[in-house]
Amino acid sequence: MTARIAINGYGTIGKRVADAVAAQDDMRVAGVAKTKPDFEAKLAVRKGYPLYAANKEAAAKFEKAGVKSSGTLDDLVKVADLVVDCTPEESGYKALYEKAGVKAIWQGGEEPSLTNLSFNAAANYEECLGATFVRVPSCNTTGLIRTLYPLDAHFGVANALAVMVRRATDPGDSKKGPINAIEPELEMPSHHGPDVQSVLPKLNIHTIAVKVPTTIMHLHIVTVDLKKPATADAVLDVWKRFPRVAFVAGRDGVKSTAQIMEMARDLSRNRSDLYEIAVWRDGVHVLDGKRLFYFQAVHQESDVVPENVDAIRALLEIQKDGRKSMDKTDKSLGIGMVK
Repeated sequence: MTARIAINGYGTIGKRVADAVAAQDDMRVAGVAKTKPDFEAKLAVRKGYPLYAANKEAAAKFEKAGVKSSGTLDDLVKVADLVVDCTPEESGYKALYEKAGVKAIWQGGEEPSLTNLSFNAAANYEECLGATFVRVPSCNTTGLIRTLYPLDAHFGVANALAVMVRRATDPGDSKKGPINAIEPELEMPSHHGPDVQSVLPKLNIHTIAVKVPTTIMHLHIVTVDLKKPATADAVLDVWKRFPRVAFVAGRDGVKSTAQIMEMARDLSRNRSDLYEIAVWRDGVHVLDGKRLFYFQAVHQESDVVPENVDAIRALLEIQKDGRKSMDKTDKSLGIGMVK
């Protein structure tokens, strides 16, 4: 089966999902939908992706700009098996997908209540098999699940506290900053903790977030009280056995997110993306046998991309074994080169 996948929204996440879908041998890009005939729309055409206007108003803009489209989103959903919705939060396309009878995946900007089912390939792939709608949680939430789920599975997590030092905006976004300030998120917990629980409902986690003037990555400082005694080496050994966790070391000169992204560039991946969560090996510490501290970095533009690919396979039941899907996705994207 070659699944026909539509991508609604071709921005930071949408264009990456489109390229990842195109790299799979069991799915293809049926088309991408945009609201504006901007440079991203023109590059989508150059890549050979069928381009659709989001609606009739957008189609008029496309025509005026001389950018040829294959129709509107209404037309695209009719030729797709599934839509990956990468539009801004609360864009309101669910009714359209329901009317068309097409399955859909949303991103983490949406509330969990939109689908009542959030997806993480390692944690709940089988639970999402055959579902009509799922949501892939945000980059920060995905990053936390990547490292906390293995810890809970092997040692048990009594409670966890994660402090997220968040980038102000994405590198290509000049509208928002970077801000010349440090901005705390005053809500406690931040939305990330409840978001983790949308995948891992029994995990006792609280989160705090601050926004800082950088664009390239998020940084997490995580404290975990384990139920079973462990050592730093035992924790690292558990993470080694799980995909999409990479290790870096301060002693190797990787002292900041800047060096992590330089490493990602040296891997020569598409857009220099780092799909893995980067954990500082020499920043993992266990006190009194059960209190674990660690630091991890999240490339906010790309860590959710492989999760979207696996979610496609789960919803369409192309592959019923989550680990096999992850292996296939990771091989296609070059994930696993850093351990």
